[in-house]
Amino acid sequence: MNKAELIDAMASDAGLSKADAKRALDGFINATGQALKKGERIALVGFGSFSVSNRAARVGRNPQTGKEIQIAAKNVVRFKAGSDLAKKVN
Repeated sequence: MNKAELIDAMASDAGLSKADAKRALDGFINATGQALKKGERIALVGFGSFSVSNRAARVGRNPQTGKEIQIAAKNVVRFKAGSDLAKKVN
């Protein structure tokens, strides 16, 4: 499912126009990004939680040449599915 298909599904499920559903989705994405940038955790009961984790710098290997390379440290977004979402998938 891509963004346009998600907007269509949100609009039909919630009885919204596609424009309203797009604004709602964009608002969710922006608010989530801002909160994660601040290092906050976002918990949506039943759906899951988003958090930021720090990945340490490490030594990797170029698969073509086998030469060692330095991989810089960075922050990564983590998602842990909630129980309701996990039940729907299984």
